[in-house]
Amino acid sequence: MANIAQQFMLELTAPRAWLLLLLPVFLLLARYSFRAKRARKMRQQQDDHLPPSPPALPGLGHLHLVGSLPHVSLRSLARKHGHDLMLLRLGAMPVVVVSSPRAAQAVLRTHDHVFASRPHSLVAEIVLYGPSDVGFAPHGEYWRQARKLVTTHLLTVKRVQLLRHAREEEIGEAAGAGAAVDVGDLLGSFTNDLACRAVMGKSSSRNEGRSKLFRQLVVDTSPLLGGFHVEEFFPFLARFGVLSRVVRAKSERLRRRWDELLDRLIDDHESKYKPTMAAASDQKDEDDDFIHILLYARQEYGGLTREHMKAILLDVFFGGIDTAAAVLENTVVELMKKPRVMKKLQAERRRCGGTRRGARPGQRLAIGRDPSYWGEDAEEFVPERFLDGGSAAGVGFKGNDFQFLPFGTGRRQCPGINFGMAVVEVMLATLVHRFDWEMPAGKEARDIDMSEEFGLVVHRKEKLLLVPKLRV
Repeated sequence: MANIAQQFMLELTAPRAWLLLLLPVFLLLARYSFRAKRARKMRQQQDDHLPPSPPALPGLGHLHLVGSLPHVSLRSLARKHGHDLMLLRLGAMPVVVVSSPRAAQAVLRTHDHVFASRPHSLVAEIVLYGPSDVGFAPHGEYWRQARKLVTTHLLTVKRVQLLRHAREEEIGEAAGAGAAVDVGDLLGSFTNDLACRAVMGKSSSRNEGRSKLFRQLVVDTSPLLGGFHVEEFFPFLARFGVLSRVVRAKSERLRRRWDELLDRLIDDHESKYKPTMAAASDQKDEDDDFIHILLYARQEYGGLTREHMKAILLDVFFGGIDTAAAVLENTVVELMKKPRVMKKLQAERRRCGGTRRGARPGQRLAIGRDPSYWGEDAEEFVPERFLDGGSAAGVGFKGNDFQFLPFGTGRRQCPGINFGMAVVEVMLATLVHRFDWEMPAGKEARDIDMSEEFGLVVHRKEKLLLVPKLRV
């Protein structure tokens, strides 16, 4: 028996036996090698058709390259890795960054129909009722009707004049006392009051507590609506559901707060205007508030539910308050740093009674500050470049010049272009026409901190405190 076992061991250790035992392993390795080679070839073929991309980390992708100010990080990465297009992988999410007018035209005009819808957002689904607003709703018939409703009846230039004089009185009081004014807060109040007046009407908007509540709700909701959520980048975390439950709970609390406020307003309007609803379509007053108009439109459009109405109203607050206030505040900062430009604007305002197009802050990505399109002073505040004889005299902001797209272009272009520009020009004219502005004692314009914080709208971190002086 021992001899048989010994003989078996000898046969097993012979080269021929090892070859027989290893043959299946060799076959498996060969098969794996062939598949891996084919997969690499397919990836290479795919990569040949993909935009350039920075080196990525396993699992994270390029998340480590995106800092606390994503718009600044993306501009820097685009300059280095992809002048036209650049592919980033944020965890498991592929993101294509468009960084040149040529590429922007291809995406926003030539292939506009492909990119006309928005990615799914859990926050928008809850806070914006589906979403049923204009900004986040999928491209389709409902979105077209909602956009038409907003642009036709709400975002008209005439409405901008409503609260101008009230703001002048507020600044005048501060000027009489020689007190410093928080310009950001002043401008935020102006745009908030304008939105409240447009939505609720003259009498309802005088309720200061309600107006402040609207503004606070916008402040509380914007970071959640515009923030990054981990499960979007790492879908496998969704299996555990912990993070999504937290986001959902916050979103639902905010929705309840919006519901309470908006339902009360709509109920008030329904009871007030019910007797005249039947004749609404032929007798709309230009000064009707937007809730009144939506109640009329509910009859015309048929499928417009109360949730649709509330979602559209939310767009007015998210799109019409922070954006205009941020542009105005940045404009004032630049004017303070360039006294020559300030004096020129004031002289022009007195001479012709209006403002000229000039200040265009907020373009932080590669296109809006690319020296190859704007020259070596691309980072400088030079409003004269847009005036007659300037290097960008022929460049407009309405979406036809792809090197400058502050309102976007194509199907998803901001519907509030005319309204937004009117808000900025009217308020800027108010600020510079009746008042001179000075830095507080011991401060210089060069001391103004331009640090930013990221959100649905990019804001300056620090308050802008200035002292208004009444012009004589």
